Amino acid sequence: MTDDGTLPLILGCGIFRKEVAYLVRKNGWRIDTAFIDSGLHYSFHKLGRGLTGSLAKRTGREIIVFYGCCHPLMDRMVADAHAIRVQGQNCIDILLGRERFDRELAAGAYFLLEDWAVRWDEITGRVFGSRPEIIQEIFQGDRRTMLALRTPCSGDFTAAAERAATLVGLPLIWEDVGLDHLEETLRVAIESRREGGGD
Repeated sequence: MTDDGTLPLILGCGIFRKEVAYLVRKNGWRIDTAFIDSGLHYSFHKLGRGLTGSLAKRTGREIIVFYGCCHPLMDRMVADAHAIRVQGQNCIDILLGRERFDRELAAGAYFLLEDWAVRWDEITGRVFGSRPEIIQEIFQGDRRTMLALRTPCSGDFTAAAERAATLVGLPLIWEDVGLDHLEETLRVAIESRREGGGD
């Protein structure tokens, strides 16, 4: 579905654009979707401006914000828009669940998703410029592996993931993950909205 202005709206990070669209179709949820560039995560200013601008354009809509705590003022922005937000610290927590996310993080994983992998040079270039030694120093400082997560909606991003892992100097590990936790998180948010969970 697209954002046609007549239904409640999931407004969220484009990192799971394909997965959310699939789950909306699968469950027959009568809800619109709209997505914001996932690359904005690397700038609080740009993310805040993008999200508040998107919310302001839809004043009066019932909105479920599909983001984790990706901005220090996330909950204030959501509350100011009289919206609700899905539960979760970040997109990986929303995908894997908190226990699994914490376990992989403690083991030293840097999580790589398709959208970030295929745009790796563009996104890291915005933050670090073209200095691979800086990128390697940062990633190798506290991460031990690059964990590429493939969902049932992922395309083949093998070459992009291998390039990203080579550039940061971390071994690449692949893991196929389902959408059960993501689906349940969305279901809870949608049902909460219907039951008056928003303002």
